Amino acid sequence: MPPYWFPVDGKPVVLFLDELNRARPEILQTIMDLALNRRLAGRALPEGSRVIAAVNEGDQYQLTDLDPALVSRFNIVQFVPTAQEWLLWARGTGVDTRVTDFIQENAIWLDKNPDAREGADTGLEKTPDRRGWKRVSDIISGCKKLTDVHYKAICSIVGPKAANAFRQSVSSHKLVSGRQVLYELDKHRNTLSKYRIHELSVVNEGIFRYLETEMIPQEDKAAVSTNLESYFEMLTKTTKEAAAHFGNLYVSSNLYPNACRFISSDCPMLTMSLIMYVKAIK
Repeated sequence: MPPYWFPVDGKPVVLFLDELNRARPEILQTIMDLALNRRLAGRALPEGSRVIAAVNEGDQYQLTDLDPALVSRFNIVQFVPTAQEWLLWARGTGVDTRVTDFIQENAIWLDKNPDAREGADTGLEKTPDRRGWKRVSDIISGCKKLTDVHYKAICSIVGPKAANAFRQSVSSHKLVSGRQVLYELDKHRNTLSKYRIHELSVVNEGIFRYLETEMIPQEDKAAVSTNLESYFEMLTKTTKEAAAHFGNLYVSSNLYPNACRFISSDCPMLTMSLIMYVKAIK
């Protein structure tokens, strides 16, 4: 019998087979005809349908080896989302800012314990991952002050080393956010002037990420544009490397199309300054 979800209205679908290499061998046999001929249980998918599968790889997973004949039916693409892409997703889904601020400044803790030996068998040792940081956010969201109970729970989710680094981040100084630069630059100008290159780079990313995920109200666009132009001018006068990083985010990054569109359409003076600055570097 065809599965309950099989399309019957004739409209093409994208059929996504998640965790394909966790299936039992007899299940994988049914995928042969599905992947090659778009047929399952003697019934064809609607014309124009596509089949996409996702798999895990690595010795740490319990997986079923895929038959070379099955692998040959697919185009293989290695999918490795960056920390910045995760941060964009996290901001768009409301992940607690303490988590996103920590990962923004310490991206090495997003997916693993940076002190762990490469290829080591960790067994049940907890190490950080993207799903874990989302769970951390769910636990602390709405809690202004984190207690020892919170941190014990965080230890059980991302491991003690990552939890300790996160605790230190929360209790220490917090970098000026992208939103604060865009809306309150004068208030934070003195603080920004004391930042080092790597800190300003984090602020730059925060600005572009905010513009990418948030809509600037029409009544605020003029003030935001003025602050953004003033901020870049400050970088060019004080920290040229950070200014170059800002310019690179604008001219060569495909990660922030909405942010670049805002700058191009609402910050004409900044756009000219960025293009001239980057050309001068080249």
